[in-house]
Amino acid sequence: MSILVLTSDTLIGTPAAGNLEYNGQFYGTDSNASRAQMQRITQGTAVASTSGTSISFTSIPSWCKRVTMILSGVSVTGTQVMQVQLGTGGVATTSGYAATAGVVVTANVTSVNTITTGFAFNNSGGGGATQTWSGLVNLVLLTGNTWVCSARVVDTTNARLGSGGGVISLSGVLDNVRLTTVGGTDTFDAGTINIMYEG
Repeated sequence: MSILVLTSDTLIGTPAAGNLEYNGQFYGTDSNASRAQMQRITQGTAVASTSGTSISFTSIPSWCKRVTMILSGVSVTGTQVMQVQLGTGGVATTSGYAATAGVVVTANVTSVNTITTGFAFNNSGGGGATQTWSGLVNLVLLTGNTWVCSARVVDTTNARLGSGGGVISLSGVLDNVRLTTVGGTDTFDAGTINIMYEG
């Protein structure tokens, strides 16, 4: 009597085009059910944040449950507070956020902002236009179309720590995110931005 032993490297079935396979395991067709068995992480295309008043990432799939925005040395020409806005139907949602942001300098909180137009992570004082922000803005689906944000960034030019968070209930399924400023008029003049999303 022979016994067949399946290891993590054993190929089960022969996946056809459009099917999912990981580490020799066949998980079925590329559907929401099979994604639940194998987490899928997708990285976007990095964008130079050196022009324009907003930077958008579109075509986020409906199965997405987490988006991470990655900033490296991002700066604007003025002193307006930066904010991340989520959108549905290709349009950014510009109101209804319950969010707060603050900045710490040498262990002292210098400013705290309550924001309703997006998820902010810095303030308008301190380094002013010399601020260059690097870090992560995490967006996680809570339930339905309600998203929660937690952000932690640093201003490497002025040795400042920025953080923020909040919640927004969208009117539909998330399909885009963008970085802009609360005033909407400051222009990006340095840095790079990208996103990763997963189901």
